[in-house]
Amino acid sequence: MYKLCFFVPEPDAEPVKSALFEAGVGKIGDYDQCCWQTLGTGQFRPLEGANPHLGQHNRLEHVAELKVEMVCRDDLIRLAVATLKQAHPYEEVAYEVYKLADF
Repeated sequence: MYKLCFFVPEPDAEPVKSALFEAGVGKIGDYDQCCWQTLGTGQFRPLEGANPHLGQHNRLEHVAELKVEMVCRDDLIRLAVATLKQAHPYEEVAYEVYKLADF
């Protein structure tokens, strides 16, 4: 198993999560659509050449974002990352992938 974590603007979270759930991410035993999410504030400044979903070039932005964490089977992790990148509104997606141990 892997854990996939990503940051997404709060209004865009449900469509991104739905795309990942549809791909089979977030299953734990006899449960599906499992995730953990926490609200925080993301910060970024789009530079010239960027195509920002939010904000303006060369202006610091602060956005209410969710950090979403989901488990993913080994055989789905590459599909999960590709799905995340496709469904996410940002052109540069901030995400983390962790290999989980089972004891």
